[in-house]
Amino acid sequence: MGAVWRACRDVLAKHDVATATLDAKLLVGHALGLDALGLMTREMDGVSEAQREAINATISRRLTGESVARIIGYREFYGLNFKLSAATLEPRPDTELLVDLAIKALPKGGRLLDLGTGTGCIPISILANRPDGRGHASDINPEALAMAQENARANGVSERLSFSAGSWFEALEGVDRAARFDLIVSNPPYIVSEVINTLADEVKNFDPMLALDGGPDGVAPYRILAAQAGGYLKADGVVLVEIGYDQANEVSALFANVGFSQVRVHKDYGGLDRVVEAHHKA
Repeated sequence: MGAVWRACRDVLAKHDVATATLDAKLLVGHALGLDALGLMTREMDGVSEAQREAINATISRRLTGESVARIIGYREFYGLNFKLSAATLEPRPDTELLVDLAIKALPKGGRLLDLGTGTGCIPISILANRPDGRGHASDINPEALAMAQENARANGVSERLSFSAGSWFEALEGVDRAARFDLIVSNPPYIVSEVINTLADEVKNFDPMLALDGGPDGVAPYRILAAQAGGYLKADGVVLVEIGYDQANEVSALFANVGFSQVRVHKDYGGLDRVVEAHHKA
């Protein structure tokens, strides 16, 4: 097996895959049903023709630009595993800042709302670290919502996280609003429409367009969030939204202009503007 994964590494490296060694180990291990330890301890074992075909299939997919996470079917985020589908955005480390902030912002026994949940990685990660909290999550794509529900069950929060389908706040029709939310979070589409074709292959060719396209100026979803969030928040409730690195001023202004207070921008761990925080004054 050692010769096989090294050969795969060389193929990936020849095609300028920057993480060729790691990718080869993960993909070969996935094809053979082995974890890193199993791959190492069976270094000298051979592979069958069927196993070789399975390995070649995964490497071929990687060479098209498909990410390792999509090929193996899951991605780690905030220390948890999240299953992926074609309908879900692949969780990325930048979004962990949003979770960090949300865990701190949610009051004891609080209730959160996540709009455009995708895999469910944001509310599931928050609730996994806040066993006193409850939440609701929505998505316009029923297939994404089904994946989020599956991830909620797998990560032990399904009894505290409910779901509904629909576009933004329209998904909450029929959901009990008697007790408004303490916290609203979202990682909405924020890529300018005409920029999408310039993105890396693994993003533009494999992430769902619904989760990428933020409209002609990239901030269309934030206009909806800013305009309507106040109607779903308790007094002193908080909104936390992920943004593109160059959208801080515009998104902050959207919330400030409709009466939100204490609007501030948080930088990610790479030093880029990443999350806008806003407080509801009503």
